[in-house]
Amino acid sequence: MKGEWIAIDWGTSNFRAWLLAGNDVLDKRSANSGLLHVEPGRFDVTLKTLLGEWVADRTPMIVMAGMVGSQQGWYEVDYCPLPASADSLLAHRKKLTTSWGSEAWIVPGLCKSPSGDLPDVMRGEEIQLLGLSLLEGIDNFQAILPGTHSKHVRMNQGQIVDFSTYMTGELFHVLITHSLLGRALPDAVVDDNAFLRGVAVSRRHAALSQLLFSARTLRLSGEISAESVGDYLSGLLIGLEFTTDNTGPVWLVGSAALTRRYQLAAEAFGIQTCCIDGDRCFIAGMQSLQQRLTEKQNGQF
Repeated sequence: MKGEWIAIDWGTSNFRAWLLAGNDVLDKRSANSGLLHVEPGRFDVTLKTLLGEWVADRTPMIVMAGMVGSQQGWYEVDYCPLPASADSLLAHRKKLTTSWGSEAWIVPGLCKSPSGDLPDVMRGEEIQLLGLSLLEGIDNFQAILPGTHSKHVRMNQGQIVDFSTYMTGELFHVLITHSLLGRALPDAVVDDNAFLRGVAVSRRHAALSQLLFSARTLRLSGEISAESVGDYLSGLLIGLEFTTDNTGPVWLVGSAALTRRYQLAAEAFGIQTCCIDGDRCFIAGMQSLQQRLTEKQNGQF
């Protein structure tokens, strides 16, 4: 089909791709083939295998975002500094040609390097934020993007002006898998009461290590069942994200399962939220960048 192109979100653990014609999604595929699963120097070969028949006898334009542009990725693409807009991302893009002849671009991530403060980075979430702005027609908002490394972001006048990263998802996985807190747990059950109890405990002014140990002591005392330890711990860690400077309303960008938990925590803090699907935002953001790249190729940009 004329005008076909491919949008890719290539992260540390996972690979996701969409085949599009203009703004229409024709097909989608995903694989556990993130950067951790790609041997050095094998990104081109791996991508061709993952895309399969999409590139068997065609050379569609490819636009990639995420950790594929990191130091451990295909090519390292310099971070774009704040404030950042769609034009900023395009100005820092990396162009390459695949072995089968497709023109491809890697979109840069963002970096925050405040003087005298802690630096921060993101790769991939900036596309979702661009998509959210376009889909909802808003230039000024706060957003949280839950995940392995949760992002809290502020956009002003169509530019990303600030963000902070929380290792909530990764920390939960490490604790529940490799620490005493998760030892010998039975299969988890959904327990919103345990989750909200964890959210309430997160509001206490205490050291993180002390709060975390409560997942052990509440289990020993019988106040929380072993099946509910995971939900309690999840509430505690997610709740800690809301003890910062969040004020509503806040957009929650991600899967329904994750945004539901963040919505529960936000309600406990009295923060108004709106939810939107992360994939939908990613596709919209990539469509906007692809259109600009096409216009630039045609001398219209």
